[in-house]
Amino acid sequence: MQKFRINSIIFISVIAVIFGCNVFYLVRLYESIRSDVEREVMTALADTDIDDMWERAERARQMAKANGQPLMTKEEADSVYYAEHGAISGQVDEDGNFVTSAKYDNGAVSVKREPLRRDRSYTNQMMKAMSQQMHESMDRYYGYDLNITDSIFAARLADRRIYPEFVAIEIVSETDSVLLGNSRLQNGIDGYDVFRLCFNPENRWIYRACVAPLTSHILSQMMGVIVTIFLLMVAFAAAFRYLFRTVSKLRTIEEMKDDFVGNMTHELKTPISIAYSANDALLNYDTANDPEKKEAYLTIAMKQLKRLGELVENILAMSMERRKTMTLKPEKIDLPELVEEIAEAQRMRGDKEIAIDVQSAERVAVTADKTHLANVLNNLIDNAIKYSGESVAIAIKIAPDSIEVADNGIGIPAKSLPYIFDKFYRVPHGNRQDVRGYGIGLYYVKHILEKMEWTISVKSQEGHGTVFTINFPQP
Repeated sequence: MQKFRINSIIFISVIAVIFGCNVFYLVRLYESIRSDVEREVMTALADTDIDDMWERAERARQMAKANGQPLMTKEEADSVYYAEHGAISGQVDEDGNFVTSAKYDNGAVSVKREPLRRDRSYTNQMMKAMSQQMHESMDRYYGYDLNITDSIFAARLADRRIYPEFVAIEIVSETDSVLLGNSRLQNGIDGYDVFRLCFNPENRWIYRACVAPLTSHILSQMMGVIVTIFLLMVAFAAAFRYLFRTVSKLRTIEEMKDDFVGNMTHELKTPISIAYSANDALLNYDTANDPEKKEAYLTIAMKQLKRLGELVENILAMSMERRKTMTLKPEKIDLPELVEEIAEAQRMRGDKEIAIDVQSAERVAVTADKTHLANVLNNLIDNAIKYSGESVAIAIKIAPDSIEVADNGIGIPAKSLPYIFDKFYRVPHGNRQDVRGYGIGLYYVKHILEKMEWTISVKSQEGHGTVFTINFPQP
């Protein structure tokens, strides 16, 4: 058992380490997925910015068309653009710089060199520059409708299979001062995941997008891994619990077997030694002239040999039942007659004052194996006698469908009642040594009755006796 305990500790430690590693990698996986999701949200926010500008441009065009005027002539647009930016051209020089030059209407020329960076996508840089130019041209003519912006943002998130319960966008400054508030954020931004996108670097205008916490979305993506790990851990725990219970049960059986061997040895030695002593007295002492003493010795030897035979018979019957090779020989039995015969034999034991009252309302006949049924009743009566005081009162009531055996003995503790029919089990009685047994009597009773398709139940209370009830089908 010590080896099993050490192996169990090692096994539990290994499971704990595996579980810790799984938790660590789950946290890492969560962080990785969250990073990807946040990147997707930022991309969706950038797409929202461009889509929103196209929507505003379309609404402005439709409004101008409805008023019968163009939004802006080409000449007006060119004059506004060149007045602010000049004629812009760009190329890449030999040193890998992106060179842009602007020539204004007043004749001034500005040249700007910006190194090309290989660590970023110029697609995004181009989109950013286009977005900035569109904002500079659009924002002064047509304002924002954040309700439409919110719906566009939700649609772009849905394109990426992200479905938050709440989204809202407002425009803030670099210092988080609200420039254009959203009515849906009247209670503040606490409790939301916040994303920021600077869409107008010159004025430092920023989209501040508030999204319902993305944790549930991230966990839904991890659910397969989480459930698999959880099931594996449950399987490990269940397997270990089953193994531990099995080993504990085997240990209990081993202890019960040792007790059985000890008790059986004592039970076998006692009648053998008594019978041996009686025969030794007959052989070595002059008993021919003392008929009473001779009869007493022979009676003692006969009783002990009978007891030994019953013990061996029970053990063999239990062994045969375990191997499923025992066959019953059913016959029709007059139950009151059989019970009265057994009771009469038990009354003559002489070691205690025994009163057995047999009550039968009517003649009851059953079909059963007479030998084994007699053994069952003898076992119940024998237990009632052994676990009673010096005066034994047993009441046997026979009904058309049951036999009840009640005694005035010491009773059975409530905690022991569920186990009294288990093999090798004996009810603990402290240091009391006057009652010997080997823990197979009631086990034999239960299994013989089950083999006959009968049932047995027990009621008992410490200090108030025990009642065994055998139920059998009516013929």
